[in-house]
Amino acid sequence: MTDFFFVSLSSDTAHPSWGKNALLSFSEAHAQIHIDESAAAFSVVQSAARKLDGMGIEKVKLQGELWTTELRWAFSQGFYNAKNGAQVHFGDIEGNEAEVLTSRKLIMEWVRKTINLGPQALSPEVLCDKAVALIKHVLPESMHIEHDIISGDSLLEHGFQGIYQVGKGSSRPPCMLQLDYNPTGDVHAPVAYALVGKGITFDSGGYSLKPSSGMAAMKSDMGGAATLTGALALAIVNGLNKRVKLYLCCAENLISGNALKLGDVITYKNGVTVEVLNSDAEGRLVLADGLIAAQEDKALAIIDAATLTGSAKMAVGRDYNTVLSMDEQLVTLASNCAAQENEKLWRLPFEEFHLQQISSPFADIANIHSGEGMAGASTAAAFLAKFVQQPKTGWIHFDLSGSYQVSANGLWAAGGKGHGVRTISRMLFA
Repeated sequence: MTDFFFVSLSSDTAHPSWGKNALLSFSEAHAQIHIDESAAAFSVVQSAARKLDGMGIEKVKLQGELWTTELRWAFSQGFYNAKNGAQVHFGDIEGNEAEVLTSRKLIMEWVRKTINLGPQALSPEVLCDKAVALIKHVLPESMHIEHDIISGDSLLEHGFQGIYQVGKGSSRPPCMLQLDYNPTGDVHAPVAYALVGKGITFDSGGYSLKPSSGMAAMKSDMGGAATLTGALALAIVNGLNKRVKLYLCCAENLISGNALKLGDVITYKNGVTVEVLNSDAEGRLVLADGLIAAQEDKALAIIDAATLTGSAKMAVGRDYNTVLSMDEQLVTLASNCAAQENEKLWRLPFEEFHLQQISSPFADIANIHSGEGMAGASTAAAFLAKFVQQPKTGWIHFDLSGSYQVSANGLWAAGGKGHGVRTISRMLFA
């Protein structure tokens, strides 16, 4: 006797007794999801999975001939919840499809679980350790990786002032993970991509203190670091043969007698000085160090990802991630990869004039825009651009509005979503 609840797909309309245009119909321990052949089938299946999860059904097995790899994946995404994960048996599949879904599920659930961890359980150093463990777990047996975790006062020895200054208010030290995935075995091989992720494991806002309602979800402010780690892991299991370096910029943004204060000026390794006018705009301060490190390693292209601004969320909600870049080829690549992976991505404006909107009378730039009516996501990208030697080429910035869901909706459970992992992972093969 099985304790699975069985779910199949049907291209037929549900019987009227289940309601007009019903999404689901039932018979004993079995449900049918009624779909058509439109592109919306993915969201229909994901929505149906959310409804089944909401009924308290814990374990599901998919059956029938209409399931494709992507429809199975859409169901798994919707059936997930933070307490139980996604207890989904994908059905009678084997070979490559089974491997694809199993590895994808393992990696995506790592991303979602890591984002959902409470801040006490996930210090900056623990986040770095977990990232290393995931990459090691998915590596082929014949390979190994090089990595270094630069922590506490050692950050100053390496010149990484931004991460140090943001994290110095916490008793748990800030750190940067530098991880080198080099399947070529050639120590002189070029770094095809650098991945730079924001890993703020808790963001109180510092002295620019957030209200409780805004602070409760700030365990998720390391979503960029988790997303990029998952993207690299997924690329590895899919056979990535390029050298990629991962840089996670990790800290807790807390209040103490030693915390960063408004009016402080940070002098970065590249000589750029920054006046801190808002300690809640800390993500860009730590990412700057990662961008500098990526260029020291002569990366051919840089992808950074962060839960960076409320402005991006205001623009697109939590349904889309956003992308900002002056490199048209990279924007096109990102958009195409998102479409191919059934993820939602929207480009926000970023032009040269935004670089003039973060002025300071006491430093080269300020860490927030100057003046009323400025575009917050665009000026945040402009700040980062000050740490990229050639910001018009080879650099793209993801503002991950869609990586976390504060409360459940028709497609997603509350918490981390993993949205964006597949897009960025596919980009690494270009």
